[in-house]
Amino acid sequence: MATIKDGKGTLALAAFDTNAKLEKHEFGRPAPGPNDVNIDIQYCGMCHSDLHACNGDWGLNAFPIAPGHEIAGVVKSVGADVKDLKVGDKVGVGCFVEACFSCGLCEQGEQNLCRECVQTYGNPYPKGKGHDECAGYHTNGGYSTSITVRSDFVFKVPEGISMEYVGPLLCAGITMFSPLNRHILMKEGEKPKSIGIVGFGGLGQMGVKLAKAMGCEVTVLSRSTSKKDEAAKLGAEILAHSDEEAMKAAAYSFDVILDTVSAHHEIAPMMTTLKVGGTYVCIGAFGQTFGISPIGLIFNHHKIEGSLVGGIPETQKMLEFCSEHNILPEIKVIAAKDATDQFKALADGSAGALRAVIDMSTLSDLPARA
Repeated sequence: MATIKDGKGTLALAAFDTNAKLEKHEFGRPAPGPNDVNIDIQYCGMCHSDLHACNGDWGLNAFPIAPGHEIAGVVKSVGADVKDLKVGDKVGVGCFVEACFSCGLCEQGEQNLCRECVQTYGNPYPKGKGHDECAGYHTNGGYSTSITVRSDFVFKVPEGISMEYVGPLLCAGITMFSPLNRHILMKEGEKPKSIGIVGFGGLGQMGVKLAKAMGCEVTVLSRSTSKKDEAAKLGAEILAHSDEEAMKAAAYSFDVILDTVSAHHEIAPMMTTLKVGGTYVCIGAFGQTFGISPIGLIFNHHKIEGSLVGGIPETQKMLEFCSEHNILPEIKVIAAKDATDQFKALADGSAGALRAVIDMSTLSDLPARA
């Protein structure tokens, strides 16, 4: 089997610099260790963060890089110490591929918050984790034909979920499920019933579906009511946060607000719609600071928190929940040749709410990089 030093064995779509153009590439994966799983990748979803990584927004300096942390495929081989997975299993891999497994966060099942966690692409391989031959190399993601991953970070796909839907569940799905799980499913006593979701893109739509399945009343807070019919199809109301009178009428309405918007915006107007004791969850990542009133926090006992995907146990729980309630992301399957155009659409805002998923079997059709 080819190794990472051979530079061969895995075909990929890779960015070679910050122009975010994706071209055919070949590289080597680490030789599988006793706790590793080798996966033939069938599909990989395209996340907006992939674009940020490939166009230089986040200061990534690991080119050429194959992005992608929404991975779905079939187990090709397993290491000698892998117990819960076997050849032929349908599996997924999400945003992380390594953690220390010795800190308090890891022991609590929050490997996503481990200070030594390794992201699926663009991070240096860690020392002392069974892949010392990878020193000087960085991780590459799922815009590729295969991947070698520590088995702890490989998730079994439940029956009832088709493989093209798996990848976005491991990003948008767990991103929205995690805060809802904390504030609703795991909450003792009286559970929140009224949820506000800021933004109605891929994350917002997934949040509506999950919150409705948990028995909540859901309202989408958007710039306008133009998506009223789309929200209604999912069982949600819509509130234009630009409408001052409507916002006044909605004061103290929501137990929890999930803010999915990644463009700069002020959260103070949305905070007025929280009930006393309510929680505002920041999910959309934007670089600017925002202003809030300490008086409002104090007198309303409001809480503000961030949320970053989920750990290993919570991610598997999310997949089982989505299978049980038939919750799937809104997607479109595209060929590898169309991936750069999808990046352009993400960049100019024309991509819409459908999550693009690359059919990796089409990668071989691409010409070699000039």
